[in-house]
Amino acid sequence: MPVTAKICGLSTAATLDAAIAGGASHVGFVIFPPSPRHLGLDRLAGLAARVPDHVRKVGVFVDPDDDLLMASVAAGGLDVVQLHKTTPGRVAHCRGLSRAQAWAAIAVKTRADLDGAPGFVGAADRLLYDAKTPEGAALPGGMGVRFDWEVLRGFRHPLPWALSGGLDVANVAEAIARTGAPLVDVSSGVESAPGVKDMDKIAAFLQRVSAS
Repeated sequence: MPVTAKICGLSTAATLDAAIAGGASHVGFVIFPPSPRHLGLDRLAGLAARVPDHVRKVGVFVDPDDDLLMASVAAGGLDVVQLHKTTPGRVAHCRGLSRAQAWAAIAVKTRADLDGAPGFVGAADRLLYDAKTPEGAALPGGMGVRFDWEVLRGFRHPLPWALSGGLDVANVAEAIARTGAPLVDVSSGVESAPGVKDMDKIAAFLQRVSAS
């Protein structure tokens, strides 16, 4: 199966169009006010309207309340809700409420961080292994931090999964080769500054993925 890619944290029409033109299977919209990539509902709706049916729209949340989740799903016509810092029970609730797919992000630094993965069986549709951010960091991701991919060696994934955390044009081919990731997720690795996506980097990243 070909490796697919999600370009996350998109916030302009031009960069969204670049991700779609480059062959991204998923596009991610961040709904989390502390993030430099945060979208209000009006901007979310405007960007989501540009996405063709064959590309999945992912809303990225940090343990959202029900009102924010439902307003975002309605505004963006979201296909997926990606949930950070959210318990399995809450993930299951969000999946049922939104009637969208639910991806559960697992923050990884050591092999022990994978121990909670089986707990999401029956609650999530996919696991997203992301790098654990430094203690006290304001954001759970999008900071260019990667984890040691060796911790995934031999791990029996209990659900479909994706790899995130510090990926960029220079390392994504190696990441795919070493982990066997079926889906890779990038945000800061295709930016020129925090929250500012670079169309050339998006295109180059997607070319590397398609060649892997």
